[in-house]
Amino acid sequence: MPGTNLTRDEAQRRARLLAVESYEIELDLSSAQAGGAPAESGGGGTFRSVTTVRFDCAETGAETFIDLVAPTVHKVVLNGTALDPDEVFKDSRIALRSLEAGPNDLVVVADCAYTNTGEGLHRFVDPVDQQAYLYTQFEVPDARRVFACFEQPDLKATFQFTVKAPEGWTVVSNSPAPEPKDHVWRFEPTPRISSYITALIAGPYDSVHSSWEGKGRSVPLGIYCRPSLAEHLDSDAIFEVTRQGFDWFEEKFDYAYPFAKYDQLFVPEFNAGAMENAGAVTIRDQYVFRSKVTDAAYETRAETILHELAHMWFGDLVTMEWWNDLWLNESFATYTSIACQAHAPGSKWPHAWTTFANSMKTWAYRQDQLPSTHPIMAEIRDLDDVLVNFDGITYAKGASVLKQLVAYVGMDEFFRGVQTYFRRHAYGNTRLTDLLGALEETSGRDLKTWSKTWLETAGINVLRPEVTVDASGVVTSFAVRQEAPALPAGAKGESVLRPHRIAIGSYALEGGKLVRTGRVELDVDGELTEVPELVGTARPAVFLLNDDDLSYAKVRLDAESLATVTQHLGDFDASLPRALCWASAWDMTRDGELATRDYLDLVLSGVAKESDIGVVQSLHRQVKLALDLYADPAWRETGLAKWTEAALEQLRAAAPGSDHQLAWARTFAGTARTDEQLDLLSGLLDGSETIEGLAVDTELRWALLQRLAATGRAEEPDIAAELERDRTSAGERHAVTARAARPTPEAKADAWASVVESDKLPNAVQEAVINGFVQSDQRELLAPYTAKYFEAVKDVWASRSYEMAQQIAVGLYPKVQVTQETLDATDAWLASAEPNAALRRLVTESRAGIERALTAQAADAAAADQP
Repeated sequence: MPGTNLTRDEAQRRARLLAVESYEIELDLSSAQAGGAPAESGGGGTFRSVTTVRFDCAETGAETFIDLVAPTVHKVVLNGTALDPDEVFKDSRIALRSLEAGPNDLVVVADCAYTNTGEGLHRFVDPVDQQAYLYTQFEVPDARRVFACFEQPDLKATFQFTVKAPEGWTVVSNSPAPEPKDHVWRFEPTPRISSYITALIAGPYDSVHSSWEGKGRSVPLGIYCRPSLAEHLDSDAIFEVTRQGFDWFEEKFDYAYPFAKYDQLFVPEFNAGAMENAGAVTIRDQYVFRSKVTDAAYETRAETILHELAHMWFGDLVTMEWWNDLWLNESFATYTSIACQAHAPGSKWPHAWTTFANSMKTWAYRQDQLPSTHPIMAEIRDLDDVLVNFDGITYAKGASVLKQLVAYVGMDEFFRGVQTYFRRHAYGNTRLTDLLGALEETSGRDLKTWSKTWLETAGINVLRPEVTVDASGVVTSFAVRQEAPALPAGAKGESVLRPHRIAIGSYALEGGKLVRTGRVELDVDGELTEVPELVGTARPAVFLLNDDDLSYAKVRLDAESLATVTQHLGDFDASLPRALCWASAWDMTRDGELATRDYLDLVLSGVAKESDIGVVQSLHRQVKLALDLYADPAWRETGLAKWTEAALEQLRAAAPGSDHQLAWARTFAGTARTDEQLDLLSGLLDGSETIEGLAVDTELRWALLQRLAATGRAEEPDIAAELERDRTSAGERHAVTARAARPTPEAKADAWASVVESDKLPNAVQEAVINGFVQSDQRELLAPYTAKYFEAVKDVWASRSYEMAQQIAVGLYPKVQVTQETLDATDAWLASAEPNAALRRLVTESRAGIERALTAQAADAAAADQP
């Protein structure tokens, strides 16, 4: 990352010394529209930034620093005295010496740089209209790329932005937009907020406006996107989800929305899903759907919208003191967004916990079994630590544990505690203990032990039923055994037995359906927990531990239940128990307990009965991953052929125009391999073949073409012709993916050079090239790049911004080369290169994927020898 790496100790010292009152920030963006080809629109170019900061200091003569990343600093004036910029500005810090006790004034005049990396002030030129579009992304430490600031969450202040912009532009910030005068926009000061949630979005954006009518107040709502996407913007649907969120959160939080307006801005080349800037949320504009998508995509978008809205209270109104509580920030927003979808009146996704079980928790389980696993409450020593902790522990495991906490204390008691927390700490900063203290008050539960075992330890528990049944089929004993598997080598924290609040469901086969006939809810603690409530009952077809998915644990089935589920997994009459069993089967496959060929058979036996489209699409991804990485190489092509034939069969059988038809079409397009199958892709693309109800629209056309390119059936003229049909930024990204996917040494060399040997590509284009470059069918062609990766990755890390370097370090790791040689090469590099902690973690995580794949491949090979 650029600039000096702020440590927690430094931040604590600065917080003890300073109390920041206000920032006045003047930015001159009047030259932003000039020049810049779309493919390299953000490269180069600066803007003038003038920052005036007022702050109190606790000590006369004290010394500290303010943060700034800028090519040039022209002026630094402290309390009326001009300082020599060459003397006081080093790396990313301006030294402030001889401070006065009480009020201090600082003025910094600098030239800051536009970026094309999605960090700081990102500049993008739309190929459709050749207009520039800007937006900021500041989390974690990138406000300092745009203005001088004390870049840490607990030094809150008010922020007043004044912006000069080109004629015809719209400028949006945290405060309501003023009427511009002479192209200058002067915003009112914000409430006290942290620097990382300030925002500025500028350009000739289109917008749609409405409002949310609450109790005695009206909140203005705005939705923004580029004009080239405006025809696809379904603003009514977005406003509907937003209003449902406002209704539900204000009721549950019992605290009025804390800002003057709420804008949602769909912006280009965004690195994350969205960002919770106070009153001005930025969202990746791939959520403005250009082509038909399944309902799962709308559900995911709605969860993102609600997640960011929840942050307005939890994160923006009340903010963590330091980044070790990042997990709480993100987990709370994730938990409440899913709960809103599941419980808000009129929600279109009451099955949201099914999606959570099948996607979020799968992510968490994967992350929690890596060598980099860590306690939820991670030790964040510095900014490098936090940048790599936007992970499955922070979001998904944390949210799972919050769901467990809600079950433990009760939902009403949980939200009453949250209400107390908001009232007590509004516009301030907190630690985890502040929230837990409020929850203890409202629930009467002692949460100290709960916190220690759940938040300060790492790893996943395994829950197994132990059942005995007499000759008449009556349960004579039932217990839940809890295990705490050892953590991977090098992992932080310790693996322990934990208290779990779970439900145990009893399911009977009735009319071909698995129907729940009983449910017991209880606390599981220690190694063995007896369940006397089930003794004396008739043995059902299936006992399902953690029914309703209340806790966070890997669940296994007893032998009889497993046999039933293997034959009838698709026959559960509710989506959540199906999702739990699908997730358990996938987890067993990843662990080498279930052979990939058996997992494929299980999916093929039940996926046609799966009604939840989100689960179907997860199964599609997981099967392809298993076949590519976990299958015995000697059997892999057989498995891929079987899967592809099944995908085509399901595509032809699906209801015309249905979500399932589209999902199977995209799956088939991603794996077609025989001449006949590829001929069908070509025919669908040129219109000579049709499938009733299947709209071969812009995005599906690119999916078809990219597979044809990857198999050598489409060449540069075909890609150029398709790009001519779709002269948009999305089209440009799809085209570079297709070019990089071609199975020739020249195509791979060109793609590699554009990413590794040059730093000119914008973030989204670089990601698209990497996606095309890595093709699991091209292992031999990619083999020489294993050595090239290890030769280049450390220099890339040292010379690129964090987001760009992470894309390369993770995306180009030789993950399709599942061999002992890859492990040996990784180990040799780790031993000799001495990478910093962040890069070491990313490479070690990737190495763990190879190790897991080798274990799974061995299990799959062994299954071939079994009768």
